[in-house]
Amino acid sequence: MRDKYMQHAPHYLRDILLTAIAPMLWGTTYILTTQVLPPDRPYTAAVIRVLPAGLILLAWARSLPARGWWLKLCVLAALNIGIFQAFLFIAAYRLPGGLAAIFGALQPLITMALASFASRRSPGWRMIAVALLGLPGMAMLLWSPGMQWDLTGVLAAFAGVCCVSAGAFLVRRWQPPMSVIALTGWQCALGGFMLLPLALLLEPALPALSLQQIAGYSYLSGFGALLAYVLWIRGIQKLPLAASSSLALLSPVVATILGWAILDQKLAAPAMAGMGIVLLSVYLVQREAAKPITPASNR
Repeated sequence: MRDKYMQHAPHYLRDILLTAIAPMLWGTTYILTTQVLPPDRPYTAAVIRVLPAGLILLAWARSLPARGWWLKLCVLAALNIGIFQAFLFIAAYRLPGGLAAIFGALQPLITMALASFASRRSPGWRMIAVALLGLPGMAMLLWSPGMQWDLTGVLAAFAGVCCVSAGAFLVRRWQPPMSVIALTGWQCALGGFMLLPLALLLEPALPALSLQQIAGYSYLSGFGALLAYVLWIRGIQKLPLAASSSLALLSPVVATILGWAILDQKLAAPAMAGMGIVLLSVYLVQREAAKPITPASNR
């Protein structure tokens, strides 16, 4: 949904570009995980990714939540970090990466649906149409004929998208009374502690790490969590929900480009066309979200 005060913000384009950095950084996670990090330790990677970043941000912010906000913070941490990361890795292990990522194209539609239900105001048929455009584009980019459907994986992928969509909606709706640094830090720290038992109970201890693997984990935490989540939470608070959520489609685009450039993965004509459609959808959503709301668009 679009907020009236957002339509004339002088730094709207800057906010879009800064927010877009987050999913672009997340798009580097796949190649880093498969080529650098120790295998078969997804929850360990998730904990190392978010928990140190959260603790660093909290040490920087030095801010405690206001009275009565602890429960809401736990809900946000679970939706945006803890539960989402758990579902994400379940889907990643049971589904081909492309199929799991295709479900991510539902995020703009789910956030718009939540915002419309809460405000009882339609986002408009043009906004819905340009958001829907991302679905076939993502399918063309990532779909392969040999993909196998796994019911548990599909449900996990869909549940993960619903969690992160609800988390973004609640961050915007609740407007927690704290700085972006503190809000991000508490979510990453609490979410990391939620994931820690899964890593300790379900996965073996880490082996001796090489310098390359240490650098990989450091990048994953410093750029893939600390910087990315700060920019993402900031964007959720400043941009219309449809605009920020559509930027998440940039993550698989970056992952595909890196796979082609570094791993020499083939990029066929349908995939290139799909990439163009996804980017067009992202652009059109941003343009549509920036338009002032008129009475006709709310009918």
